[in-house]
Amino acid sequence: MSKCAECGVYACRTGQREKVPGHCPMNLLNEVYQEAKEEYRKPDVLNIALNSALTESAGYRKWTRLEEIIQFSRRAGFQKLGLAFCVGLRKEAAEVVRILKQAGFTVESVMCKTGSMPKELLGVREEQKVRPGQFEPMCNPIAQAKILNRAGTEFNILLGLCVGHDSLLIKYAEAPVTVLAVKDRVLAHNPLGAVYAAHYYGPVLAAYKKAD
Repeated sequence: MSKCAECGVYACRTGQREKVPGHCPMNLLNEVYQEAKEEYRKPDVLNIALNSALTESAGYRKWTRLEEIIQFSRRAGFQKLGLAFCVGLRKEAAEVVRILKQAGFTVESVMCKTGSMPKELLGVREEQKVRPGQFEPMCNPIAQAKILNRAGTEFNILLGLCVGHDSLLIKYAEAPVTVLAVKDRVLAHNPLGAVYAAHYYGPVLAAYKKAD
């Protein structure tokens, strides 16, 4: 129904509504935009949407992602932040917490392996582990979210959680969630490298092509 990534016109960006293609949801789903407009009138939603826009304009091409998080949190009035991080990025997490505290925030941090629950609880067999023959605790994003909920965090930051684990944390977190960095061990946590380096990763990704 919605094919924005394949559009090429992007009349929504320029405001030239007369050029909106026929398949555009702006032509087909007017009620969605009306529903969204009503949501933006809610104080908590407006606080996030407005201060996100103000942070974008103030820091456009000037601020790093970490600076944007600091600036946005200040503008939105979030003082108690949560950091949910991957064990593989524990050194980075410690530095992020130091920077956020230095900026005046209270920070609650919780690592993915909290609870030390074995992967067998999920039905993972020995040969399916990253390191068969060893104890491997499962990632526990639901517990991470609930711990941050109990702490009363106002804004949560994700640092390097696995695909899927990040989805569960976002699902169970009560406070809004943003992402500082995602995990990509192959590309030094820069997943868009696979898109930009098409000359190399093109053949790799082509192997995922669905058979006709």
